[in-house]
Amino acid sequence: MRRLLIALSVLPLLGAAALADSDPAADYQKADKALNQAFRQIEHRMADDASGKAQLVKAQKAWIAFRDAECSFQSSAVDGGSATPLVIASCKATLTADRVKQLDHYLNCEEGDLSCPVPRQ
Repeated sequence: MRRLLIALSVLPLLGAAALADSDPAADYQKADKALNQAFRQIEHRMADDASGKAQLVKAQKAWIAFRDAECSFQSSAVDGGSATPLVIASCKATLTADRVKQLDHYLNCEEGDLSCPVPRQ
């Protein structure tokens, strides 16, 4: 029983050490910068396709609304607490990095991929 109590008292310290190695706000800023770069590249490639470009913008706005709502939901367990900004930033960093991967996929589609809405360079 004593070992269990010691282990449980050390867990919060381990969690704090892990968080100290990561800065979710910086991770989010980095992912957001990559997102904006990928989005601009896609817009550039779609310069001659007004309809496709409008669909891209519509999809991106919907994705941003989803990301923000999802991160609000993920942080609801700590809503109003000091960890709220940390949880939100971490969530946004993760989801934004995932979106960058999606956009990068569009930028690097295989030739002949009929599900790719972005023209090859």
